Amino acid sequence: MDYFEQLVHEIDGFSFSGWDFSYITETGRMQEGPVKWNYYSRIRPYLYTAERLLDLGTGGGERLAAFSPLPGETYATEGYKPNVEIAKRNLEPLGVTVVEVDGDEGPPYNSNLPFDDNFFDLITDRHEAYCPQEIYRILKDDAHFITQQVGSLSIANLIQLFDNKNIQISDWNLNYAEKELMQNGFEIAGSDEEISFIRFYDAGALGIYVKAFPWVFPQFSAKKYAEELLYIHKRILNDGYIDIVYHLFFIDAVKRKKI
Repeated sequence: MDYFEQLVHEIDGFSFSGWDFSYITETGRMQEGPVKWNYYSRIRPYLYTAERLLDLGTGGGERLAAFSPLPGETYATEGYKPNVEIAKRNLEPLGVTVVEVDGDEGPPYNSNLPFDDNFFDLITDRHEAYCPQEIYRILKDDAHFITQQVGSLSIANLIQLFDNKNIQISDWNLNYAEKELMQNGFEIAGSDEEISFIRFYDAGALGIYVKAFPWVFPQFSAKKYAEELLYIHKRILNDGYIDIVYHLFFIDAVKRKKI
């Protein structure tokens, strides 16, 4: 078995769960380019005064767990069924209530959350789709909604590498999201945007990363995409790495009481 065949075998034998990329990040096989803010550092100060926190779309709960100790009442939602049990295992020992929500088939996403009006002191959201009206409804007046979103340019070149078709890029970016929140009663307390990259040093690491996005690459397998992966493998052997576009933006929004 040559090196490429070993990588193909590794990809198809790897079982991805939660939102934990440590298998490929701890060895440096995948590295994210730096951005101008740190999600953890931007949220941490708010946790000292929040009494009731919601983490929207918590994945496997790994990111939320890193903020421990958490506010006395902390809730986390998750709509992707394979992640729900992982999130419960990671978060319930920390006193977090994990709530399974229905995965919406189309926008608006997370538009019917099972919480009372004006319930939360703080809502955090890392890479989860949200409905501005619903966030406004369940958030207290003058409380913060803090989100880091994946912009529409992300992995565009990766999709082209695997699909080799014309792709349509939406307008999900900082400008659009800020306007949408302001139209729904929020004031922007802070924001930033970055078009960066994720660097992969072998095709196996990239294939494992792709398995985390079944909604983008359904029924993905290394054998199915062997031709595309071989092309990427040869590029990496020649250049040493391959960079995948990563588009992020960050918003800290405050709910203002409607007059």
